[in-house]
Parts: sequence; C-alpha cells; structure tokens
Amino acid sequence: MNALRPPKYERSYTYRMSALRIGIAGLGTVGAGVVRLLAENAELIATRAGVPITVTAVSARQRARDRGVDLAGPHWHEDALALAADPDVDVVVELIGGSEGIARQLIERSIAAGKHVVTANKALLAVHGSALADAAEYAGVTLAFEGAVAGGIPVIKVLREGLAGNRISRVAGILNGTCNYILTVMRTEGKEFGEVLAEAQALGYAEADPSFDIDGIDAAHKLAILAALAFGRQVDFAAVHVEGIRAINALDISFAEELGYRIKLLGIAQETAAGVEMRVHPAMVPKAALLASVDGVYNAVLAQGDFVGSVFLQGRGAGAGPTASAVIADLIDIARGTRIPVWGAAARQLSARPALPISAHRGAYFLRLMVVDQPGVLADVTAILRDHGVSLESMLQHGRKPGEAVPIVLVTHETTEAAMGKAIAGIAKLDAVLERPALIRIEPS
Repeated sequence: MNALRPPKYERSYTYRMSALRIGIAGLGTVGAGVVRLLAENAELIATRAGVPITVTAVSARQRARDRGVDLAGPHWHEDALALAADPDVDVVVELIGGSEGIARQLIERSIAAGKHVVTANKALLAVHGSALADAAEYAGVTLAFEGAVAGGIPVIKVLREGLAGNRISRVAGILNGTCNYILTVMRTEGKEFGEVLAEAQALGYAEADPSFDIDGIDAAHKLAILAALAFGRQVDFAAVHVEGIRAINALDISFAEELGYRIKLLGIAQETAAGVEMRVHPAMVPKAALLASVDGVYNAVLAQGDFVGSVFLQGRGAGAGPTASAVIADLIDIARGTRIPVWGAAARQLSARPALPISAHRGAYFLRLMVVDQPGVLADVTAILRDHGVSLESMLQHGRKPGEAVPIVLVTHETTEAAMGKAIAGIAKLDAVLERPALIRIEPS
C-alpha cells in the first residue's frame, strides 16, 4: 500500500468482482475479432480493466463453422435471447446487426434483465436509440456503442466525453469506407462507378447487395448517432437527408479535380440559428481540406468546438480488428464502473431544437449540364438561374462541337437549396438540355 495514500482510497469498483463475464451474440467478422482480441491481449486488458474480461457464453447461427478462434470454453446458446437470462453473463455484446428482429429483442431483454449491453449496431441505435437509452437509464445499466460508428476511431468517446465542455457547432465526416474506396479509385484510375463497384465487390470491400453503402443509408445511420452526441439531442434518423453516390460519374470527378476539389460522400451535421441540419450526400471538398486527403477504405471525422477548435480523427472504419478494439474499450469502461448517459445527458436534459429540412440549406453548388452545342443555350440557362436569384462564380466548357452534346459546368455563389431546386427544374425543361442536370453541393471543409 502506498504510504502517502489513506487506506480508504484503496477501494474501487473493479475490486467488487473477480471477472467481467460477457456473452456474445453473433460470431461473424467482428464477433470472432472480439474473442481473438480478448484472448491475445488478456493480460493487458485485465490490467486496464482492473479485472479479467472473460467470454462465458456465445450464440450464432452456425455452430460448426470454423471461425479461427477457440470457442471450447463458453457455453453455447442456440437461441441468442437466452443470453439475456443467463446468470453467468454480466454484459451482453450484440453483434448480430439489423434494426429489428433478434438484435432489438436481445438488447431490450438484456436491459430489462439488468444487464449492461455493448453493441456495434448503428442501424438499431439510429432507429431505436432514444427508446433504448430511456430503458437503460430507467434500469440503471450501460448501453455502450463505440463500435457503431467509424470502427476503431474513438469518435463516440471524443464527442461524448473528451469534448463534453465544448459547444459543438459542426460534425462532418467520411463515414462509409466502401463509398470512399469507390470514389478514390474512380479519381485515381479514371474508371466509371459500375466498374469500380464490381471490383470492390470482388475484393470484399462491398457487399453483394451494396445498397446500404452506396445509397448513403449506412452513413446516415452513423450521422444520426454523431448528431445526437454532438448536440445533446434525441437520435433522429428520420430527419437525416440522404443521397448516395450512384449518380457520380468520371466526368464529374474530372471537373472537380480541375476546379480544385475532391468528391467525397460526407455526413454533415451542424447547428444553425434555426435548428439542426443533418445530411448525407456527395460533396465537393477543397483539395487542401483535411477530409479531401482521406482515401481508400478509411473513415474520418472533423468536429468543431467553441473552445477546442477543430478536432480531426482518421482511421479504419470497419473490419474485425478496428471494431473489436472499440467493443473492448466499452467493456473496459464497464469493468471500471464508468457510467455515461447514452446521449451524453439524461433524457430530460436533451435538446428539443428542431431538425431542418434540406430545403433550408445554404451553400455553393456545382452544376453540370449535358447540352446540345448551339447558340443561345447558355443564355437560356443563366436567365433561369438569374430568375431564381442564383449568381455564378465560374463556368467551364471545353471546346466547341456545334450540334453535338457537350458538358457545361457552372459553379454558383452561396444560395439556397430551394432556389437551386427550382432553377434545376426549369433548366431540365429546356429542349437543348439532354439529361437532368447533375448537382453536387460544395462544402468548405
């Protein structure tokens, strides 16, 4: 015993248990990664947690499957819901996925049974996070989810704890590695979207059905969680504006490069005087911006606090190792007795500021038109923009091909989303415009 420390300070929460016993539901890539990490770093984890963390029970659909980890010790439950009632489980780790079904039932039953829960299920939290947080608060248990957003990047802990003394005004991030990989390869190799998507599927970077990724849903789930933490409000996935990257082509990326931008699928949440914006969409980011340099399957998050300024986090956003690392961090917090409200404050203290529709957004825009090269086309287009209060900063047109289709790129000054929507509707009706104009928002960083 340290002679300088009074004996009463020798007690701590971790000495009240001999081990933290966990049950894991779902033994896919992440679940097996958690088992492996607990085994390989057992001594280090026990030192940092104050007690050993042991897997006492597991559940998965295929018991005979070789997962590359030793599962001889834990009790096997055929029904994952049995973990909620297992007396030898202190914490249920839900790694099944999906916003409904067995995953939701397991978390609800575990909380009701007085067990702590750790999950990496962003869809479930984005859709049902408010109700689950209320249930956990009432039951006096922890609902932890560091692995739900950006894999091994500790963005949940940073927003909820590290920046707790700051008013966060904006959070922006690259939140989906699949989309970032596709856009990176399109830029570096000059390939079209469909070709790169097929390559990403062959490499295992994209699912057989990639809709959740390329249509922006996965990023929107994560953004809803980040916005709730950043602004101390109930999670509200339904209020997130969502667009994916299917419409981005090599021509857009080439013009972006020429104009000094990179195209990224961004999740952006920011507070304005009128309320909170939450949007996921492709965006033009200046090449000098931190997010522009994040390539491949990497994720990144940029947060702006009133006292700390800008905080930038980057790392692998998915995979067995990074996500398992985040799950273990949550388990260590539970073993230490660390208790943090799910959304950073008690339910009654969360903000009720309204979420704003995308029509309220203000910003600059990149507009690409495919038009028949003939006299008067540009005058007609600029007249429509003028009539809706949209002014131009610059224009690009390469060469002349009279009577043929040519691209014209227009960059606007700051204007409203509503004005741009009306202008595009008018431009699309022009006989010389051959397809619906491509619109990409320009972000400052």
